[in-house]
Amino acid sequence: MVTKSAPSEFAAPHKSVGDLDAEIAGKLIAHAADIALVLDKDGVVQDLAFGDEEFSHEGVSDWVGKAWRDLVTPESENKVASLLNEAGAKGVSRWRQVNHPSNRGADVAVRYFAMQVGGGERYIAIGRDLRPVSALQQRLIEAQVALEREYSRLRQAETRYRLFFKMASEAVLIIDANSQKVVEVNPAASRLLDHSPEQLVGAPLRKLFADESERGVQALLAMVRAAGHAEDARVRLPFSDQECILSASLFRQESSAHFLIRLSPVDGERVKQDAGTTSLLMDIVEHLPDAFIVTDPDRRILAANIAFLDLAQTASLEQVRGKRLERWVGRQGIELDVLIANLREHGSVRHFRSILRGEYGSVVDVEVAAVSVLEGEQPCLGFVLRDVSARVERERPAARQLPRSVDQLTELVGRVPLKDLVRETTDVIEKLCIEAALELTGDNRASAAEILGLSRQSLYSKLRRYNLVDFTPENGSDH
Repeated sequence: MVTKSAPSEFAAPHKSVGDLDAEIAGKLIAHAADIALVLDKDGVVQDLAFGDEEFSHEGVSDWVGKAWRDLVTPESENKVASLLNEAGAKGVSRWRQVNHPSNRGADVAVRYFAMQVGGGERYIAIGRDLRPVSALQQRLIEAQVALEREYSRLRQAETRYRLFFKMASEAVLIIDANSQKVVEVNPAASRLLDHSPEQLVGAPLRKLFADESERGVQALLAMVRAAGHAEDARVRLPFSDQECILSASLFRQESSAHFLIRLSPVDGERVKQDAGTTSLLMDIVEHLPDAFIVTDPDRRILAANIAFLDLAQTASLEQVRGKRLERWVGRQGIELDVLIANLREHGSVRHFRSILRGEYGSVVDVEVAAVSVLEGEQPCLGFVLRDVSARVERERPAARQLPRSVDQLTELVGRVPLKDLVRETTDVIEKLCIEAALELTGDNRASAAEILGLSRQSLYSKLRRYNLVDFTPENGSDH
């Protein structure tokens, strides 16, 4: 059994600190503790000191003359009695958490121990503020919730990927870019190559094609690795006269690179499928909860599913077909241009945040995943838009409105001197920065002043100037 050892104490306190007077001892206690209380034998506060000015906003200066048990929450009253009884019996009590009611929201948690002094006539209670610990615990919980939410999102994404991968009518293989061994194949590829998935996974890529096709395959993969895309190659399958068109693209997964290879028979024959597979796949896409859109390279819509029509507040596909995508997707400006530029450069884009505007004024926050398919008879771009407006996120205060919009300020040019416009704009930015710093630090003004690079007095002055808080220093000045 492991027992907790007693705390170490001074070996010769009378010799080492025996000449300390009451004033020095008081300063030591005040600076060593977040809050310290001097109580009489009945538990009434006779004096107090605190090292964190945040306690001043909790009204602790009014505690003198009040019983300690009356200054805590009901469930902490027994703890206060236990602290005093234990200190009276043993001289020093154990640490206990006590909660003080707060007029600013959550209770103030303080960890106290009590010591009997003055021949049993007085007690000193030393407290440590537990609010920073509580804040860290809250952040940890929020991080865990966010992590679990991200895991859930990834699992859902993997499920959709597996579904499309297995139901695709086109033969698809995932190849490790370094070893050029098969990592994964879909059922269509297994049927085309006439081998089971177990036989194909781990097999070298060169074994999948006839010897005369090896040079063309390697040239195509080298071009994809260097430029990100390449012209399709014609290859022949071994043990048959079947010719296929091979196309490839490169993608990264964690720290390794992979090729995604697609095979299409030259004569247009497709691998035999179970009846209804193609129809089932199209039905799934049509009823996906996420919006799905196919456009030509010029961003004109070719196809869209029901989810997109609902978000766009349109009744039928005919109302959107042939229209440009930016009519519904993207904020005003170059947002969609940025998305398309990245799509053309990298071949695919994920987690792009944007908005989708409905025909009747609705605006929905969306997360966009997109891919470009520029090879083949009809080059196109594919987009999946997920509605994230209802996603549970850390609660934040509603966005603050600027006192004047940019348009309002520019309309004043010529009527108001430039220096006045600049001064007003500077005040707006300064106020927003102070609000952001207070929000970031949980309304801790000392920390807010530090991250803003201001003295506390300067911050208090600006708080009063912008009417952000009703704060007045104890001595009535900023010094």
